[in-house]
Amino acid sequence: MAAVYDSTVVNLLELTEERHEIAERFWQLFLHDLSEFRDSHPDEYGAFKRRHLEPYLLPDPDRVAYVVYGPTGPIGFAFVHGLTGAVRTFDQFFIVRSQRRARLGRAAAEATVRLHPGQWEVAFQNENPVAAQFWRRFAAGIGSNVKERLQPVPDKPHIPDDVILSFKVA
Repeated sequence: MAAVYDSTVVNLLELTEERHEIAERFWQLFLHDLSEFRDSHPDEYGAFKRRHLEPYLLPDPDRVAYVVYGPTGPIGFAFVHGLTGAVRTFDQFFIVRSQRRARLGRAAAEATVRLHPGQWEVAFQNENPVAAQFWRRFAAGIGSNVKERLQPVPDKPHIPDDVILSFKVA
């Protein structure tokens, strides 16, 4: 179980078949958190849709998924796409609530961008003030040429636009 990124704070381990169950459990927590802002609902079985998770469960040279480990074990995930293009994107990023104030989210995000330097983008909504503050502070602290733009959320015209934050990491 070799870490892709190993520090005294967090470790990033690639999402392998052995870690699918961890990612799937965290996925439900992640979508539960977002349901407050994105008007999403669980299905008749009480589960949120997995369609955005599925691509990360299969090998793809343009994508990578990491399970984030902290001092107590698995604490979240970082899903990135755009590895073969000019812009890398935090497609999905999640840290369990109990670990967020310990700055482990920042450590995990920093570890991710350091593994894949270059131009980055992350989407969030201003209606999610914790995420908005986190990503703006993160980009300002690690990146250069930080810019923002608004973009409609695909297939959800009834919810507020995403803020797309772009920044460069050397």
